[in-house]
Amino acid sequence: MTWVLYLIMACGALSIAYGVLTRNAILAADAGTPKMQEIAAAIQEGAQAYLSRQYQAIGLVGVVIFIILFFLLGILPAIGFAIGAILSGMAGFVGMNVSVRANVRTAQAATKSLADGLSLAFKSGAITGLLVAGLALLGVAIYFWILTTILGYEASSRNVIDALVALGFGASLISIFARLGGGIFTKGADVGGDLVGKVEAGIPEDDPRNPATIADNVGDNVGDCAGMAADLFETYVVTVVATMVLASIYFTGALTEPMMLYPLAIGATCVITSIIGTYFVRLGASKSIMGALYKGVIVTGILSLIALWPVTAAMIGMDTTMSFGTVSFTGMSLYLCGVAGLVVTALIVVITEYYTSTKFRPVHSIAKASVTGHGTNVIQGLAVSLESTALPALVIMAGIIVTFNLAGLFGIAIAVTTMLALAGMVVALDAFGPVTDNAGGIAEMAGLPENVRETTDALDAVGNTTKAVTKGYAIGSAGLGALVLFAAYTEDLKYFAANAAKYPYFEGVDPAFTLSNPYVVVGLFLGGLLPYLFGGIAMTAVGRAGSAIVEEVRRQFKEKPGIMKGEDRPDYGRAVDLLTKAAIKEMIVPSLLPVLSPVIFFFLIDWIAGKSAAFSALGAMLLGVIVTGLFVAISMTAGGGAWDNAKKFIEDGNHGGKGSEAHKAAVTGDTVGDPYKDTAGPAVNPMIKITNIVALLLLAVLAHQ
Repeated sequence: MTWVLYLIMACGALSIAYGVLTRNAILAADAGTPKMQEIAAAIQEGAQAYLSRQYQAIGLVGVVIFIILFFLLGILPAIGFAIGAILSGMAGFVGMNVSVRANVRTAQAATKSLADGLSLAFKSGAITGLLVAGLALLGVAIYFWILTTILGYEASSRNVIDALVALGFGASLISIFARLGGGIFTKGADVGGDLVGKVEAGIPEDDPRNPATIADNVGDNVGDCAGMAADLFETYVVTVVATMVLASIYFTGALTEPMMLYPLAIGATCVITSIIGTYFVRLGASKSIMGALYKGVIVTGILSLIALWPVTAAMIGMDTTMSFGTVSFTGMSLYLCGVAGLVVTALIVVITEYYTSTKFRPVHSIAKASVTGHGTNVIQGLAVSLESTALPALVIMAGIIVTFNLAGLFGIAIAVTTMLALAGMVVALDAFGPVTDNAGGIAEMAGLPENVRETTDALDAVGNTTKAVTKGYAIGSAGLGALVLFAAYTEDLKYFAANAAKYPYFEGVDPAFTLSNPYVVVGLFLGGLLPYLFGGIAMTAVGRAGSAIVEEVRRQFKEKPGIMKGEDRPDYGRAVDLLTKAAIKEMIVPSLLPVLSPVIFFFLIDWIAGKSAAFSALGAMLLGVIVTGLFVAISMTAGGGAWDNAKKFIEDGNHGGKGSEAHKAAVTGDTVGDPYKDTAGPAVNPMIKITNIVALLLLAVLAHQ
């Protein structure tokens, strides 16, 4: 199967090559007037400064964890952790660097036509997307190749499994810091700038007189671009690793290596289909921007359905029968699980668009409620956010039942792996959002003609929807990915308990979970509360950062009255620096919550009731995190997206348009929705997974005792 690994790595390398070539094409595009380039340079400088300081802070935590893993598990897991962390950071950093250079070029392209602006913005997003998929694929495949081919370990050995799990942990750690820190930065700027600029001063969004404007544009890149890239990189990696862990436990003999490589082969196949899909994003006669983007998604999905058939036939055989425990299935069953994963992806995308697009009832209902005031806007927004959890949850439930009946827990894992294999195209849609948002800001600040701003506004409105849609995808895949991690935890626990002679710590451990066990119930409660506590801390952090920006903007308006007349230049750098310090300070405690809570809880229950109770309680805690985390994340992201687009819907001239009382109420609602959809909600994704992967690592540490 070495040839399969080489093909997988070649596909990952092709993804990187696509990113490099497309980046060169974007940088060759016209960057606009000197004024536009000056504004873009300020955004670049702020984004670079923030991410550099953030990664320095994360690096210190990473070094400490590297040393701990080295002493607890050895050099291979420690190296795996470093690989995961470095590649996750690289995906976000490179994506952000492309985004902050594509924004001004998109604004300039918009002066020519809508089609040109769309093409350039999407290509920049595609670079980030394909880098995420390529680096994730290469990271896992190359390290697996080194462990099995260069160092000669058996594919299913604990050396290989522990090293890969640690790689996933490295990706998770970067993800939660990037998601949370970037979210605090971007929403602190957005909320603070809107409250003073739009509501108090009555100036438009992205008005150059607002001292928080540059910080807001910086935040779009470090939050939605770098943050989402790290988030989906991590989900991709940990899902593939968890599927490989299950394969190593379930399958023996000649089947072990092909089944461990199968999820990587799915990812490699979908990298190729995603690259092909990017060339189908073209504006049609209808001038539908979302329709143009969906062409690429649909082509990618259809090609993936077609390509997975020969891949499954070549690696496994469509009629080959496999079994573990009481579960039996064929290669065809696994192919159908992959099909189910793609169907779940499509349904979640459609449902999320329904709840967040300006075309449909949920957004219209919030806009209508704004007519009667701020309170009714908030009430309706909360109602939509709660309602939005139902359909995605039903789709995920159906996906679990279908795939479990096809191929057991391994079938669920293959379905989620196939969902994540489309990450390249999905991240491209997400990264499209901050580029178009920045392009609109640059057009406004540079004083470009009104028709250009109309073009960038049209792109930005779709960008808001794509960001919400991709967050829905990220949440759904995160919930199912965490379920695969939970399955890996339970199966690993059974394995260690059944081989207690080799792993003495697990002597006498009962791996069963029963609801009559009070410690299982306690674990469920603790896991259930963590996403709420985490979300509350994140929202509080945004509130504090936003308050600081409100005070700073008010201070500048008061001390420099010439700003409002256009005679004085605001101090943009002050707002950027203030938010940088606040975001890095605020992200530490909540980010460590999911890392430390499983460990502390396990040893507390072990001390009170013994090892068996501790393992059961910890497993229940993981399930509690998954269940409530999924609902909290969906509610926050879909509700926040609906609030945002309700404001946009009013700004388009509905219910009185800009400056009306309905508009002011909608701004208030958007102020609530912003930290919902861009900070707390998305950060729950990595929080769910990191809790589960820490528990998986804890098993490995205890097995070494």
